[in-house]
Amino acid sequence: MNKYRSLSKLFSLKNRVIVITGATGLLGTEFAHILSDAGANIVLVGQSKIDKNKKLVSELRKKYNTNPTSYNIDITKKHEVGQLKNDVYEKYERIDGLVNNAQFVPRKHPNRAAPFENYSLELWDQTLCTNLTGPFLCSQEIGKIMSMRQNGVIVNVSSIYGMVGTDHRIYGKSRLNSPPSYAATKGAVISLTRYLAAYWHRKNIRVNSLTLGGVFHNQNKRFVTKYSEKTMLGRMANKEEYNGALLFLLSDASSYMTGANLVVDGGWTAW
Repeated sequence: MNKYRSLSKLFSLKNRVIVITGATGLLGTEFAHILSDAGANIVLVGQSKIDKNKKLVSELRKKYNTNPTSYNIDITKKHEVGQLKNDVYEKYERIDGLVNNAQFVPRKHPNRAAPFENYSLELWDQTLCTNLTGPFLCSQEIGKIMSMRQNGVIVNVSSIYGMVGTDHRIYGKSRLNSPPSYAATKGAVISLTRYLAAYWHRKNIRVNSLTLGGVFHNQNKRFVTKYSEKTMLGRMANKEEYNGALLFLLSDASSYMTGANLVVDGGWTAW
């Protein structure tokens, strides 16, 4: 006989411990709030200024009456990620979820929008370290706890440019062009998701990717117009519009979902 679970229980994360990388960025902050609102104790991981991390911890604790904490580490360093895993497990005695959200996009580097033929190897390596090695190490270390406990959920945040080619026509002189290193890593993250879901099959560890479209964040008007024309909804996403999808993937609402790629892009890839 099927047991009906109420809506509040289906999406509840009460007392679950969820690690979020890139936690004080534009989307990371949104994610921290929605998951805390669902009852989770959030572990904020990033390389932002320590004061920024502490401020968000204080805000979450006060607003949602949860028990968050923060760590300022380099997710591309195995020993730092390993120590993070040990510290979090010692503090909470559990790790229920991981959101691999941190990413590196070289926005200000002079070579950022260079033609592919002249693209910087330095930028290529730096992007791979954060966008691919970081999720690999975090999944590897925190996956040890999940495997031991036979329980856990991992969400890897990807991009539509991991699925389809970059449309360079919409960027003009904005220098917002998606670089080749970004596209390569975001595509690889989707493949890593499937690999991990298959590897941990029947261990009650679910691994899915969340593929996002562009977020409006004061970009120049011409770019926003050109980008919006590519979507079925005719606009870019607002920063809070991915929260529901992430909550779904981390909660019991998606309990029969693993190895999947959930695309939320305003219809960009569905034309």
